[in-house]
Order: sequence, then structure tokens, then C-alpha cells
Amino acid sequence: MENELIIISEYCVKSHTDRDFLFLLEESGLIEIHDVDGVPCLLASQLGDLERYSHLYYDLSINIEGIDAIRHLLKRVEDLQHEVAHLRRQLNRFRDNEILFPEE
Repeated sequence: MENELIIISEYCVKSHTDRDFLFLLEESGLIEIHDVDGVPCLLASQLGDLERYSHLYYDLSINIEGIDAIRHLLKRVEDLQHEVAHLRRQLNRFRDNEILFPEE
């Protein structure tokens, strides 16, 4: 499904989304639009992000710059969560080693 293409005009009709909104997202680097034989398409793998951006834009009235800032902050939080999980695993390994090989 990750390489499956969705025709933008069909997506916009079914989701009641303005085409210009999608092109604004592309201009800002938030999504990628692919031209297939002159027909603008997007990857199905982008649908989750697109739904999130649509919610922020239409339901919460957040502009494109705000959406980009939110995306950046959410990515940073996700990276920090991964780092904390990694550090916890390392700490647990050190604790396990200390139990197996206590200091004399």
C-alpha cells in the first residue's frame, strides 16, 4: 500500500478537501505530490499525515506555517521518546550486569 497512488481530484471530492490546500502542503514540504501522466497524485502512505493536517487546518483553523511547526514539534517529541526508551534499555542492562557482577 505504501507505493499505491491516489488521484488528488478523486481524494478531494471524496474528502471534501480543497485542491489548493494540498498544493499549499506540497509547497511547504509537508506532503509530496507526484505527477503521473499529467495527473497529480499522492502516495497512500501520506494519508495519515494528510488527515492530521486537514484536521488542523479545517477544524482548528491553523495555518500552513502553524501545521509545519506542529509537525516539527511532534517529530521532536517522537525522537525524544525513542531516545528515552533507548536510554532505559541501556540503564536496565547496566542494572542487570551489576546484579550479575556486583562490585567487591
